[in-house]
Amino acid sequence: MEFSLDNLVRENIKKMTAYSSARHEYSGTASIFLDANENSFGSPLTENYNRYPDPLQLKLKEKISRIKGVPFQNIFLGNGSDEAIDLLFRIFCQPGKDNVIIFPPTYGMYEVCAEMNDIAVKKAPLTSDFQLDLATIEGTIDANTKLIFVCSPNNPTGNSINRNDIEVLLNNFDGLVIVDEAYINYAKQKTLIPELTEYPNLVILQTLSKAWGLAGLRLGMAFAGQPIIDYLNKVKYPYNINTATQQLAIEALGNISSVNNWTKTTVEQKDWLKEELLELTFVETVYPSDANFILVRMKDAKKIYSYLSAKGIIVRDRSSVILCENSLRITIGTPEENKQLIEALKNYTG
Repeated sequence: MEFSLDNLVRENIKKMTAYSSARHEYSGTASIFLDANENSFGSPLTENYNRYPDPLQLKLKEKISRIKGVPFQNIFLGNGSDEAIDLLFRIFCQPGKDNVIIFPPTYGMYEVCAEMNDIAVKKAPLTSDFQLDLATIEGTIDANTKLIFVCSPNNPTGNSINRNDIEVLLNNFDGLVIVDEAYINYAKQKTLIPELTEYPNLVILQTLSKAWGLAGLRLGMAFAGQPIIDYLNKVKYPYNINTATQQLAIEALGNISSVNNWTKTTVEQKDWLKEELLELTFVETVYPSDANFILVRMKDAKKIYSYLSAKGIIVRDRSSVILCENSLRITIGTPEENKQLIEALKNYTG
């Protein structure tokens, strides 16, 4: 099936003129900046904070480019992955007309962003083993379906989605397939980033909030063909990533060894936690996970959630989510936190 990006983009987005600063338009080397109405004397913090940040985050993108093995022209940086998700709706979906497909149970912001943008959401629930139901998906797609969101590893179930099934979507859908890889650092399954050259309709979302430990910076990444990245840069707010975030992210990206060690420990702790949980009489299932959390089905999950909350231990109750009845989602903590969790659960009497 031949993919045409031009057919997907909203006409008003094609015609709009993106905001452009004088520094964005200037290609030489300057030493005096009198163009942006900044405070030329400095700031109460550090000298460079009186200047607006690089709108295209080029130094940070060059660092990410080397780590991810993808040209910086194929990288978009957002205020969390949620910004990229929202912009994809704005660029490719006509409010009140188009629709997108999600696979519940899945990450809740896809539906929230769709509702904010007046885009219909069509749902093709995962199978009982949390995989794509390709037959149902095929029957759900219509002429106005523009985006399909695949979360892999999936939140809240933790499992990776079968890679061959994702490629079936990429090969047979003439809209965009967005693969959210927020938890890819913990997964045995490899990232789809190398497939960007093969699939012009592929968008990959990743984040520095999970394995990289930078949730407080709110820095998300989107990887795609340059035409899609160009549209994301056209529509985003001019200075969407502040200077402090750019500087701190560059510093953090130089410490890959710590991230690798944390990831290894997290996986080891996940295995330990699973074994301990399965020893508890009220735990029925600990689902396989490629993420830094596990989904646990248990008797009286809501009561156990309340019990843990009273002890100052906060987990996520997913009992009201389709296919996750009586289940809690538990993030893998430090070894000491995990031990305290298990000790509390061992003392639970119902």
